Amino acid sequence: MLSEDLRQSVRDAFSNLTQAKALKPRWGQRQMIAEVANTLGDTERSPFLAIEAGTGTGKTIAYTIAALPVAKAQAKTLVIATATIALQEQLILKDLPEIKRHSGINFSYQLAKGRSRYLCLYKLDQLIQGSPDTPMLSMYPDEAELPEGEEAQGTYDAMLMAVSDDSWDGDLDSWPDALEPSVIRSVTTDHSQCLGRRCPHITGCSFFRAREGLEEADVIVTNHDLVLSDFRLGGGLILSAPEDSFYIFDEGHQLAEKCLQHFACFARSGRTLNNLAESQQWFESKHTFFVENDVRPESLAAITANQTDLLQLTRDTFGLCWSLLNDRTDTRSDLRFEFGVVQSELREGATALRDLWRVNRQRLNPFAGLVEALLEEADADDRETWEASLNDLQVMVARAEGQIALWDSYAESAAQDGTPWARWMRHYGDESSIECFASPIYARDILSEHVWDRVSGAVMTSATLTALGSFEHLMQQTGLPEDTKLARVESPFDASRGRFVVPDMRSNPSNPGEHTDELIERLPLLLEERLGTLVLFSSRRQLQEVHEALESKFGDSLLIQGVMSKAEIIAEHRKRIDNNLPSVIFGLASFAEGVDLPGEYCEHVIIAKLPFAAPDNPIDAAHAELLEAEGRNSFMELTVPSASLRLLQACGRLLRTETDEGIITLLDTRIANKRYGRAILETLPRFTFDIQG
Repeated sequence: MLSEDLRQSVRDAFSNLTQAKALKPRWGQRQMIAEVANTLGDTERSPFLAIEAGTGTGKTIAYTIAALPVAKAQAKTLVIATATIALQEQLILKDLPEIKRHSGINFSYQLAKGRSRYLCLYKLDQLIQGSPDTPMLSMYPDEAELPEGEEAQGTYDAMLMAVSDDSWDGDLDSWPDALEPSVIRSVTTDHSQCLGRRCPHITGCSFFRAREGLEEADVIVTNHDLVLSDFRLGGGLILSAPEDSFYIFDEGHQLAEKCLQHFACFARSGRTLNNLAESQQWFESKHTFFVENDVRPESLAAITANQTDLLQLTRDTFGLCWSLLNDRTDTRSDLRFEFGVVQSELREGATALRDLWRVNRQRLNPFAGLVEALLEEADADDRETWEASLNDLQVMVARAEGQIALWDSYAESAAQDGTPWARWMRHYGDESSIECFASPIYARDILSEHVWDRVSGAVMTSATLTALGSFEHLMQQTGLPEDTKLARVESPFDASRGRFVVPDMRSNPSNPGEHTDELIERLPLLLEERLGTLVLFSSRRQLQEVHEALESKFGDSLLIQGVMSKAEIIAEHRKRIDNNLPSVIFGLASFAEGVDLPGEYCEHVIIAKLPFAAPDNPIDAAHAELLEAEGRNSFMELTVPSASLRLLQACGRLLRTETDEGIITLLDTRIANKRYGRAILETLPRFTFDIQG
């Protein structure tokens, strides 16, 4: 049971904060504070909580005020993990400073982001020097070509100047101008490429400077990706030790999907062959230098011979993949292996290729260790060459690790024990475009092993955790312990201020051509009703076709996902509304959640159709296949609950404050005339419904 002293500490902190900021305490917020404090502080109950907190609950204040006193009393670190940069910035720049200032709780906090969010001074130095003597391999050379031209070089020079005069800390998210993805890739690194303490720029490294004091912080704010990366490495290597930490997973409905992305494997034929050829050329160019520095020629010969064998076996294996992709009668874009079991001939090829990559890793690792030792002893003239060599070897080892993971998955695909996997292939034209994938189907086993079995306690929260009014879908997806406390907090906003309209449509989305034609016919009238409108599509193709048809009529008032970045679209949308001009956003799934457009910025949300997942999604198809094999209804158990969640998230874009009002229009009558549609309809907030279809 939660001690009375801790209970009083939480009450006092909440009272101090609400009085200082003249906040009106909300019942749902109080309820959430009690649930979080009791879960983490009561040692006689399960330390896990899944709590759905409707929009406007004030969940950030609730979980922080509740968890901090408990964490401090138990000498635990509080790790708050979000899915978006926007929420991290809100926590670091607004919420936590205000809580510290007004609650009476004395605590320290720090933001933790991955290396890819910080400038790498070593890579910037190489880019500015343009030195041909220190070429660096890229993890993704065919996708991440270095940007060229005066504009890119001007950006590099400006970055160096800003870091040198301490006007910028190297955090790319705080760079004043929008950066092209190619520029970001060119100036960032990852754990495989980072030279760590051996880097000549270690004292000024933006990433390591940002980590100073992380071990002493009471609260660490980070993202789901970094938490999962830490757990995959064993836990406690990047963040605090899991056993000594409480975790808050905000936007927790995304955790399972993020987990699958982290543990998935992938290889592309063209990239793999290019990497091997590049590695061969690299060793040839370095051969004389290495031999002159007492590296045994036999070691170099063994590595290059292995790479020659890898090149040939990789060509043969992808050639077999090409045959399998083309020797079929169906027209699907993917070749998915039933129940994840790869054909026997490809399994044999994958086994041989995996084993050869393991030999590659076995030879590269000690060679990288030798180069590291030689770097420590190198004189000033050669040091730069040794640093670049170590960096490149680390990239080669990381490439080998990725290849081993994929081909091992294919080689062992006939084994039926453990977590089931989906495996599939596709191509986009010729043999250089073959892509091979493998992914766990369920995140639950992975999260159980790497997260739930390790942490001291965890709270998962979001405005949308339940599907069809139940936590069952969440529990299946995430593998939260069976004794997890489940709770719901209703939004304090009056849902009846939003009208939910379903027009009487002639077309059915199952016939996409007819449905698109009717959207083009109906949307002009709907778009003229309000200034700020968000139109959500489930299909990029449909979005593009509707845009092409309506562009001449609406012109600049249409803001299209893919033409501009998400941040640029939102900024331009707000600017237009502020100037009393109409503005319409055409967006896909990423605009259906995490987008905050209160008041007149979004008075009408138009949803093209029920947001069912794409029917050709290989992981969902593999999941459905398993359910059907067990005699279960995959559509009702998997597809409908997922669509229900997505629809709730889309509807949540409308009412963002207590005074908001507006319309949600769903251009899909299946919600009214199908049994599964009515099940989804019954779980929506209590809008004012106008069902015409």
